[in-house]
Amino acid sequence: MLIYGVAVLAGCYIAGQVTGEILGRLLHIDANVGGVGFAMLYLILVNQWMQKRNLFTPEMEKGILFWSQLYIPVIVAMSAIQNVKAALSSGLIAVLAGIIPTVICFALIPVVAKLSKQKAGNLITE
Repeated sequence: MLIYGVAVLAGCYIAGQVTGEILGRLLHIDANVGGVGFAMLYLILVNQWMQKRNLFTPEMEKGILFWSQLYIPVIVAMSAIQNVKAALSSGLIAVLAGIIPTVICFALIPVVAKLSKQKAGNLITE
């Protein structure tokens, strides 16, 4: 069953890469746009779907946890090969593609915190 967890992770990764490639082509950018991020989103969604249907076993979770422990070193290695100087010199769109999502995420932190407090309060009163 450990291999099924790795298979779920691999399937989500491939789907994320395809989504990133399609998004890049739609935006007329010769690059994968957010493939790894889409893969993580798909993994979260598939994980929740499988848990609701009791299809996600502890052995499958071990397969996913194995690769999640390698995630940070892989991301560090990927970012080390990116050419920031070329991205900055290629125009304003590259700079905005980094700044805008960061600002949005920081702005949503209070909203998410408030929503999580409300949900926790509802669970306590029930």
